[in-house]
Amino acid sequence: MTEKVNFLPDTNVVLRYFLRDDPEQFAQSETFFEKVRNGRARVIFLEGVLVECLYVLTKHYKVTRSEAAQALVGLLQYKGVTNPDRTVLTDGLQRFGAGNLDPVDCFLLARSRGDGLQIFSFDKELNKAAAKIEQL
Repeated sequence: MTEKVNFLPDTNVVLRYFLRDDPEQFAQSETFFEKVRNGRARVIFLEGVLVECLYVLTKHYKVTRSEAAQALVGLLQYKGVTNPDRTVLTDGLQRFGAGNLDPVDCFLLARSRGDGLQIFSFDKELNKAAAKIEQL
């Protein structure tokens, strides 16, 4: 039997939780994520939401890649997060925080490694990173 997922949080809910820039929305997101943290609410984070969070945090709010990735990795560790691909998402976020590749490329690398798939790309930097994974 699969676990019932109650929510699909969007980018704005995550951003308000991290940035605390709108007091009313922060309060609502904090209450929500406290329930997720202790498992009283269940969520799945879509990869696209994580990518959008990374872009907004690093480009608009000038948060470092490492800090943005760490914050999202921390969120994925909450008890109520039910993503079956949590390990791959965590790997992709960590790659983003430690490197200079685009977030989507980091998730491609993580998925490639996690699922044993080969990347097909014209992007030289992505192919170089993928070749390093294949050597492991």
